[in-house]
Amino acid sequence: MRESMEFDVVIVGAGPSGLSAACRLMQQAQAAEQDLTVCVVEKGSEVGAHILSGAIIEPRALNELFSDWKEQGAPLNTPVTEDQLFLLKSEVKAQKLPNLVVPKTMHNHGNYIASLGNLCRWLAEQAEQLGVEIFPGFAAAEILYREDGSVKGIATGDMGISETGAQKGSYMPGMELHAKYTLFAEGCRGHLGKELYAKFDLDADADAQHYGIGIKELWDIDPAQHAPGLVLHGSGWPLEKDTSGGFFLYHTENNQVVVGLIIDLNYANPHLSPFDEFQRLKHHPVLKQYLDGGKRVSYGARAIAKGGFNALPKMTFPGGLVIGCNAGTLNFAKIKGTHTAMKSGMLAAEAVFDAISGGCEGGNELTGFTERFKDSWLYDELYRTRNFGPAMHKFGPMLGGAFNFIDQNLFGGKLPVTLRDNHVDYAQLKPADQFTPINYPKPDGKLSFDKLSSVFLSNTNHEEDQPCHLKLSDADLPLNKNLPLYAEPAQRYCPAGVYEVVEDDALEGKGGQRFQINGQNCLHCKTCDIKDPAQNITWVTPEGGGGPNYPNM
Repeated sequence: MRESMEFDVVIVGAGPSGLSAACRLMQQAQAAEQDLTVCVVEKGSEVGAHILSGAIIEPRALNELFSDWKEQGAPLNTPVTEDQLFLLKSEVKAQKLPNLVVPKTMHNHGNYIASLGNLCRWLAEQAEQLGVEIFPGFAAAEILYREDGSVKGIATGDMGISETGAQKGSYMPGMELHAKYTLFAEGCRGHLGKELYAKFDLDADADAQHYGIGIKELWDIDPAQHAPGLVLHGSGWPLEKDTSGGFFLYHTENNQVVVGLIIDLNYANPHLSPFDEFQRLKHHPVLKQYLDGGKRVSYGARAIAKGGFNALPKMTFPGGLVIGCNAGTLNFAKIKGTHTAMKSGMLAAEAVFDAISGGCEGGNELTGFTERFKDSWLYDELYRTRNFGPAMHKFGPMLGGAFNFIDQNLFGGKLPVTLRDNHVDYAQLKPADQFTPINYPKPDGKLSFDKLSSVFLSNTNHEEDQPCHLKLSDADLPLNKNLPLYAEPAQRYCPAGVYEVVEDDALEGKGGQRFQINGQNCLHCKTCDIKDPAQNITWVTPEGGGGPNYPNM
């Protein structure tokens, strides 16, 4: 029997949407002089440990949540001073695009370059001061349901279970957290969110969700090359024509830059390695001029839900909501999801508080949220950018970019047409024999690096003697199907070296190979759960506190 605790609201995930919801709930409770109990559970070892984003932050939602955030010391210290957009034509050539032809959504005047992890740490401080209870290091492992099928809360994962499933001396059973309403703010491809989508058919009327993988590094650079507030975006080389994506390089404070590459996970070539594409990208003169002579200090990766308005699910179900990137609220036309995630959490908090104040005891569906959402600037913003991603997928970066310029700059996102892209990302992978293997350059240890040294900089750690959190529906499929057909792409799409096909003399009678999962390396990016062509891999939460521990990311 597990112990249980009762709350008015339980929130899964201490990211921008979950923490904004928690703060807004308590603000309303204090204004109404009403008692309210709110709990946030976070699988990372601390708030911000698993948070990874570019990040350029539009402060619109933050202004609404805390109008005095500057006085309160929110860590947004570097306003954007200049935008530059490049098309990389080869490994040495680039064309800088004039601002006049850049879609308005990519202009960053009034925004800030910041660490989203540090912003979440600050939001957690505000939440705790308002009376929210935050439990880092406790992973929400299971959804609890009432007899009528509505969501009752969550259970945290058991601690101290061995790889064989036995209880170790450190065993501690999970705790049940019951609530009138539960908000799921797990981020992109949340594993409990997947269960909710299936159980309540939340995406029945939505287009297919689309994803990218974002890989990011933090660098200390030569002060002579540092330009605080300078923002670079670009696309093109080294990605081939059938692979879409783009890079970013932001000059933040303290003589540091963040540099990264986002690759859409609808790519076709199974030989492609997003990690290695990023490593060779940094050798391009547009990026190298800033990184040369610098020192890489952190590394991480995370999947991004980029389907936008057309892929939004129904966010309500009996007993709770899915919010933020768990619902896919990121605005990919802006390459920003923080302000939209925060606003979705604030709208959820207002709907929940209205219900509790009105005497609801939980379990009902918060239909009031849907009306609030449709009346909000969040809905309007996402609707206006609904064509951005489909245009790039259908027409490519040049024609798609031209369409988006017309749609965004001339029509304000209100062209009387809605483009659709219902091709599921994992199904776009083609057989390996249709492509030539990619011979990636050996890392030089100055600008480019290998996976294992990169994972080391992410501070990733898991308790080794625990059940593997990367579950295979069919343990034989990687070698029997994915290897001969796709050259087992998990070896390459994983940015942390989790998956390997290992030569094993002891298995000579079985082909001499085995599929090895190095779960200790996992960055929790969820790419394997998304891109595996057979959908054979399911990511579930490991023991609480495991995973990366990102500083300033």
